Amino acid sequence: MEGQKFKARFSTRLPNGDFLGITVWPGKSDPNAEVLTVQVRHQTGQDWETVGKLAVYRTSDGRFSLLPERTQATSAPKAEAVA
Repeated sequence: MEGQKFKARFSTRLPNGDFLGITVWPGKSDPNAEVLTVQVRHQTGQDWETVGKLAVYRTSDGRFSLLPERTQATSAPKAEAVA
């Protein structure tokens, strides 16, 4: 969903320090439809990682369906020091 503007976003910090968030996105082919994403993010060192995610599609007539999990695109390899 990169490049799109979300309709709404809410988050709260959980007792263990993780964040629980929900974001509402407009539908791509139907602007009256919505995609709701819920995710839990956990801090590991300096980075945050998504440890759980759920996406639901709501059609313009109000029907809901679970979206399949998207596979992460492979990122560029990280440079490592060679001993």
